[in-house]
This record gives sequence, structure tokens and C-alpha cells, in this order.
Amino acid sequence: MRPFFLLSIVFIIFAGMKAKLFAIGFFLFTLAACTQRAKAPEPVEGPTYELQSIDSLMWRHPDSALTRLLPWFDTCCRDAARHFSTASAYNRHYANLLLSELLYKNDYPQTNRRELLQAVAYFDSISQVPEPVEGPSNRIAFLDARAHYINGVGYYENDSAVKACKEYMKALEVMEGHFEEKELLGNKARIMALTYTHLTGLFSDLYLHEQAIYFAQCSLPYYMKRESPSWNESWVLNEIGIHFDMMEELDSAEYYYNKAMTALNDTNSLMYRDVAMHQTYLEYKKDSLQVNASLLRLFHLLSKSENKVEIIARSLTIGEIFYHEIQFDSAWSYLDLVYRETPNVAAKKQAAEWLVEICKAQNRISEMHEYAEFLVPFANQEENNSGTKSQLTQLYNTFVQAKSDRKHQIDTKKHIKQVITAIVSLLLIMLIIIILNFRNKRHKRKLEALIESERHAHKMQQAALAGRLRQSNAALKGQNKKVSSIVPLSFANQSNKAENYSEEPICQQILAVCNDKNNPIKSTVPVSAYSSIALTDVQKAQLKEVAMRHYDSLFKNLKLQYPELKDKDFLYCYLCLLGLDNMQIGVLTQLSYRTIWEREKRLQNLFHADDKIAIILHEMMMH
Repeated sequence: MRPFFLLSIVFIIFAGMKAKLFAIGFFLFTLAACTQRAKAPEPVEGPTYELQSIDSLMWRHPDSALTRLLPWFDTCCRDAARHFSTASAYNRHYANLLLSELLYKNDYPQTNRRELLQAVAYFDSISQVPEPVEGPSNRIAFLDARAHYINGVGYYENDSAVKACKEYMKALEVMEGHFEEKELLGNKARIMALTYTHLTGLFSDLYLHEQAIYFAQCSLPYYMKRESPSWNESWVLNEIGIHFDMMEELDSAEYYYNKAMTALNDTNSLMYRDVAMHQTYLEYKKDSLQVNASLLRLFHLLSKSENKVEIIARSLTIGEIFYHEIQFDSAWSYLDLVYRETPNVAAKKQAAEWLVEICKAQNRISEMHEYAEFLVPFANQEENNSGTKSQLTQLYNTFVQAKSDRKHQIDTKKHIKQVITAIVSLLLIMLIIIILNFRNKRHKRKLEALIESERHAHKMQQAALAGRLRQSNAALKGQNKKVSSIVPLSFANQSNKAENYSEEPICQQILAVCNDKNNPIKSTVPVSAYSSIALTDVQKAQLKEVAMRHYDSLFKNLKLQYPELKDKDFLYCYLCLLGLDNMQIGVLTQLSYRTIWEREKRLQNLFHADDKIAIILHEMMMH
């Protein structure tokens, strides 16, 4: 296709006008053909209605979905050969993926790890294959991302943090590689939010604060997209605040704690009390002089605790404040409670560390032995975790770079699409311009031919009219000779007066202004631009006096015959008798050309004549 593409460009450059139109059309066709995708592989078989309905139910009622899914596997166990011969590979792996997801959502350990790993490999292999039914989303890519996500959950349950991290990141890579941001809605947004949240927890457990904050911030937009319960968003905001708190960036921590509190609707929830506890402890860190007020609020939260786990969490914070305030006896009672009652290893370890320090300060050597012995296995924990931290940090850096590269590729593709769209649009505009230009030239040629024919006809008409005028003038001269012997002397005097009208000083002044070659009057210029040559009231009075002196009987007869005539109509007549046109009269009176034209039409209607007003007046004077 490329040779034809290049050929069409060359043809456009060197071809004639008609050939160019054809070449441009051929160019657009080849451009579209060049951008077509390669032939896609054959689609795979789709899921059964039963599995799809279980999948849909899982997002709302995971317990009911698990109850519906288990018979599918029971049938498989009773008659494996028959079942697996009728079920497609797609549906077998789809069912195992659903089983892993439902076991996790119902708080059961993953018992089908081997089958899940096979499902992950299968969905990876077909993630580029088209779906059986075209639609707005890519179902296989979504299943592939879910398979990696739940596989990461399984690895993390087995304390394989690095493998879990890789799977979570792979799930995000699949989602971001197959879906545009605007498509990540509903359950897709939920998977994105959950995956980012699991990465947040994974990095939080190893106190990798910067990374935990990054993934938590990435999860927030997806919680907002799917309109999740407010406590989800609040939990993420609270988690970000905790990490800023541990990094001693107290202003940032306060900002996120406040946002977490604002996001909550229920002031009686556990999440509300957790955020309130962190806010209270932060206030103590920022102003230790307010220790009593902080402790009062913490005691109030302790009294609101609903279970043993919450009591232990509040006691640890209260014990920490007493420890920092060197109130060791009070600290001892709360920290020892935490040490003996909590199932959380991290909380027990922290309490033991502070209890050892209290024992040293109070010389409780015998009691210190118990706590110190508990801490022995943790002595080398940081060193043991350093390798895992290093690998996770490397994975984080690679992920961020890959995400940046994907964004750059997306932006580049958008830019290329915009350029192609601009080029195609430009070519279409060029094609339209060429077509219009061709039509205009053709129309111009027709118009020129029409004008030439009309010009010829006009010449013929003018020649005929000139002959008629010569005959008319000859007849008029003969008639004038007869009339001159009959017309009274008063009429001859009136004619002489009329002929001398234009020689009056005021008339000469008006004619000089209107015929000034240095300042010609143009119809394209507004009348206001000629205000300097407009007639003054004095000049109008002088013109009226001169006109009445030269055309006294004419205007007396007009006043008698047409009483509706006004002074402005007579002024128009005075100026017409000087041979001025409407444009000149409009400038002298500072009235728009349209107004003057309308006045002329009104007078013509009044006088029942279609000629120019000057001609009409002269005819009236003759009769």
C-alpha cells in the first residue's frame, strides 16, 4: 500500500486540475488504508451465562456467589472427564479465577493455587486475542488483570512480598495498557483501587513511607470514581496521614487527617475514632503542653471502644504519651495490657520496646527479662528485611518509570492522531478550495460571456436611442420656433431667472464644495465624516431666499397644490434644482443616504412621477 501512497502524493504535485481532484481522493483512500490494523487472530470462545451471572453477583454478594459456584466444581469432581470435555479452557480457567476471588472475599485461604497459576498463564496468553462479541470493553484483559491481582493476594498470604508486588504491578500494567482512563469505571475502577491499596499496605508493612504514600494517592481517584463507601476513601487518606506523621512531616499529616475526617459521614464509626485518635496524637506532638487535653480526648475515645482490638489500639497510644511524659507507672499499666492482649505482632513489639526502657529506668531487672527475651527474634529483622526492601524499591522505581513511559506513549499516540486528523482536515480543505476555485473560474467565464453579450446589446440599444434623440431634438427645435412667437414675455423672464439660479453666490459656493476634486464625496464614507461642509442654518436661509426669487411661481403653486410638503422637502427641491445627486444632498443635510432616497421616493409618489425630482420640477414649471 505504501507505493500507492507515495504515488498519489507525486501525482497531486505534477497533475493537472481535474487529475488533481482524482489524485487527492486517491490519496485520502490510501491514507486510510495505511492506517488499518493488521488482521486480528481468531476470537476465543466466550464465557457461559452461568459464570457471567456468578461474576456479576460476586461484586455485590460474595457469599451467595460462592454458594452458586461450588456446585460447578462438585460436578467436575464427580465426572471430571465428561465435565472437562464439555467445558472450554476459557471457562475452566474463568471458574478457577472466580473461585480464588470468592475464597478471598469470604475470608478463606486460597486452596486452588495451582489452578490459579494456570489461569494466570492462560489469560496472559490470550489477552491480545479479540473477544467473541465486539464491545466497548476488553473482557479478557480485565480477567487477566484480576488474575494477577488475586494471585498477588495469594503470594502475600504466603509471605512472598516481592512476588505479590510483581503481580499487583502486572495487574495495573494490564489495566492501563488495555483501557483508557475514561474506561476505568465501575468494577474496573474497583480493581484499580484495590490493587493500589494492596500495594499501599505492602509497602506500609516495611515502613517504605514514600512508596506507600505514592500508591495510596494513586488509589484515591478510583475510589472517587466508583462512588465507594466514604470509609474507603477515609481509610486511604488516614493511611497517607500516618506515613507523613511517621516521616515527621506534621503539616502534611494534619492535612490528610482533616481530609479523612471530612470524607466520613458516620461519627460513630470505628474509622472516625481511628482518625480522631491520630489527630489527637498529632496535636500532642505539635504542642506537648496540651498533654492533658490530648489525654482527655483519648480517654473519651477509649470509653467508646466497641471491642478488645479497639481497646488495645487506644491503650497503645495512651501508653506512648505517658511514656514520653515520663509518667512510667501510668505508661506501664497501658503498655503491659497491650503486650499481653494484642494479637498484632508489630504492636506487641512496640509495647515491649517501651516496657524495656521503663524497666531500665525503674531498675525492674527481673521483669525486663521477659520483654527483652520477646524482642530477641526481632534483633536482626531490619537486616533480614533489607533485601526485601531493596527489591521492592527497585520494583517501585521500575513501575513508576514504566508508568511514565506508558503515559508518554499514550500522549505520543494522541499527538500522532491529532497530526493525522489535522493533515486529513487540511487535505479536505484544500480539496474544497480547489473545487470552489474551479467552480468560480467556470462561473467567471460564463459571467464574462454574459456581460459581453449584454454589452453588445446595450451598444445596439444606445445607437437606436441616439437616433431617436436626434429626431426628437430636431422636432423640439421646430416646435420652439413656433412657441417663441406665441409665449408671453413673462414666461421668457421666468426662464431667464431659472437659468441664472445656479450662478447665485450661495449656489456657486455649494457647487464648489460638492465638486471639490481634492475632497470628493464617496458613498462608502459615512455622512458624518463630511460634517465640515454641511449647510448651516444661515446658508439654508440664503438658499431658500435665492430659490424663491428664481422659482417664485413654482414653489407658490407647490404649496397650494401639495400642502403636506414641509420645509425639509422644499430644501431637498432647492438642492435638486442645482443638479445635485442624493449622495451630495445627504452630505449637505447630514442625513443618511437611505433617508434621502426615501424622501425622493415619497416626493415621486406625491407628484405621481418616476423621474428625478429636478426633471419633475422643470416639467411643472413648463406647464
